[in-house]
This record gives sequence, C-alpha cells and structure tokens, in this order.
Amino acid sequence: MGCITKHYLNEYTVLGVWKIEEDIKTLLDSVVLEGEDKKKYKVFASNSRKLEFLSVRALLAELVGKDARIVYNKNNKPFLKDGSRFISISHSHKLTAILLSANEKVGIDLEYMSANIGAIAFKFVNRREKITKEPEKRKYHLYLHWCAKEALYKICDKEGISIKRNITIEPFEVKDSGEIKGRVQTDKINDSFDLFYTRYDNYAIVWTKKNYDKG
Repeated sequence: MGCITKHYLNEYTVLGVWKIEEDIKTLLDSVVLEGEDKKKYKVFASNSRKLEFLSVRALLAELVGKDARIVYNKNNKPFLKDGSRFISISHSHKLTAILLSANEKVGIDLEYMSANIGAIAFKFVNRREKITKEPEKRKYHLYLHWCAKEALYKICDKEGISIKRNITIEPFEVKDSGEIKGRVQTDKINDSFDLFYTRYDNYAIVWTKKNYDKG
C-alpha cells in the first residue's frame, strides 16, 4: 500500500501516513540505510519493529526525498540530520505517520483502537477533563485524549512532564475529524496549543504544530 496520504497543512508543513502492507524485503529494497540506521535496524529482533522502522524511512523519502536522514537526541527524540525541518513520528499496528514543518515545532500521535482503554483512563485523564458518557463514542474519545496528550508531550520535548497532571485537554464534541484545545503547565511551560484530529478506519490520529518558546 505504501503512502496513503501526503497532506500539506500549509506551505511549510506536510503530514504523511503510510499503511504497512509490504514485507521486509520489499521495504528494504525501497530505502537506503546508512551508518546509525544500519546499526539500529540490526538490533531489532521482531519483524513488526523492523517493518515500523523501515516504513518510517520509506515515508520520509516519499515526503522529502531519499537523502533525508533521521538522528535522535539523548531522549530518543527524532530530528532531521540536516536540520531543515522539525519532525514528529508515530506508528501503531499497520500505520506510520510523520509530521514535518520547516518553521514550526510539531507533535503527532496515532493509535490503533484495540485495547480496553477505559480500564486505564485513570492513568491519563485528570479531573478537569470531560469524557462522553455515550458508549459508542467513549472509546474513541478516550483514544483522542491519549493521542492529544502524547502529541503535546512530543512537541514540548521536556523530561518530567506528567501526561495526567501537566497536560489538560479542554472539553470537545467528538466527531470523525475536528479540533481540540490543550494546555501544558509545568514549572517551565505554561502554554496552550491547537490540535487537530481525524479517524482512519480503527485508528485515532492527533497532531499539533506551533511556534513557541521551549523555555
């Protein structure tokens, strides 16, 4: 299947999604692994992890060209080696997503909605947040909260942020696609963010982008 969407959010920002239907050999033949990428790839024991890794490189090549390379900082946050764009990456089950921007920091998260997320909601939903009581929407709503918080965690790039205590998602009406407001409050950050979400099959996808002071 490969790249199923390449969506320009504006002239500086592109969102790409890859559906993994290829085998490892097909993906290996479609990417160029060098140096650190080769070392990382060899460490992976599971085929699913290898497919995720290769799909990220294949999608990146589709979005910005085969010469693009990803490097990681000490917190395992990805960057483009040439520093030309901010990047955020997410993968779950058979989907991989990359958000790139030349002028704004970015965060993206996607999740395959398989687990009984209601059983662990207490770990990430705080008392200021509202989750719908409608049974047919509740699971999706919880996944959107989780993805939104993960996207904000990524864009802030700060150690010590509590998903439950420091990130709050404002109440919103659950639709197939829409907008969310979120706030991150720590000793170093006090900022609000606009997030956008959509549903693809059984996946929840949330992303955000912003120019802000990292503090």
